[in-house]
Amino acid sequence: MESWNKIETVERMQDYIREHEKDEPFNFAALYAAAGYTRRHADRLFRELLGQTPREYLRALRLSGSALRLLDKGKTVLEVALDAQFESHEGYSRAFSSAFGVSPRQYRTGRHPIPLYVPAPVRHYYNYVYGKEPSAMDTLPLLCTVVPVARPERRLMLLRSHKAADYWTFCEECCCDWEGLLNSLPDKFDTAAILTLPDFLTKDGYSRTAAGVELPLEYDGAVPDGYELVTLPPCEMLYFVGEPYENEEEFGRYIGGVLQAVETYDPTRFGYAHADELAPRFNFGADPEKGARAAIPARRLDS
Repeated sequence: MESWNKIETVERMQDYIREHEKDEPFNFAALYAAAGYTRRHADRLFRELLGQTPREYLRALRLSGSALRLLDKGKTVLEVALDAQFESHEGYSRAFSSAFGVSPRQYRTGRHPIPLYVPAPVRHYYNYVYGKEPSAMDTLPLLCTVVPVARPERRLMLLRSHKAADYWTFCEECCCDWEGLLNSLPDKFDTAAILTLPDFLTKDGYSRTAAGVELPLEYDGAVPDGYELVTLPPCEMLYFVGEPYENEEEFGRYIGGVLQAVETYDPTRFGYAHADELAPRFNFGADPEKGARAAIPARRLDS
């Protein structure tokens, strides 16, 4: 089987699981029919490209989705467990603790970041591997809105890289667990992002590319191994927000368009100046419903 045929097979299975994740019982026979192969062969392909079986993938999705529902204090742990297709509070708590290292009740305190599973379409990574990233023509500026957002003094939880230069090389060096872990923090100002670090946050032996998330100044929760917690001064963040899009395969084009807008935008025309000495630049990636997003630090010229 050619490599791209494998990718398309696993992609069909991902699509089926996403559409039927909440089905109980989950119809694995229909999943393998969607793949077009026997259970044994389809499981082998899925594990080859994603490192886990479809059953393990489904369980990781359900547990991660349940973690977010735990933050709704109006639901009991048992209600969340049943929503996640577990039959008992005890079975759910054991599975949750095994996956994340803390109990559901501990996670509810907001002081324990956990490695939520963040699935990405398998095609995205292999587009990168096989050199199918967008060309220069594909990254011409698209519709992009710029919105200033005031940030107070705050904390930044970050994970450094030694050699990375972008999202893909960061994930290759540091894996992609950072995204789920940082997004599991309920008090975050925004979603986790790939950072371009300013001079005052750089360290010898590390690149300027990191991953991180902004947190309230009073955050006193756990800091995972390998991560750092630093303080950022108040500043304005100029948010660049691209248009929504329908075809998931075009995510690179929309991110590229927003990043190009960041590079060509002149904030002085609107009373701002770049302030890279105050905070990192944030690349939040792209989502079909919300579009691509990035943010850069700025200061008002009249301040």
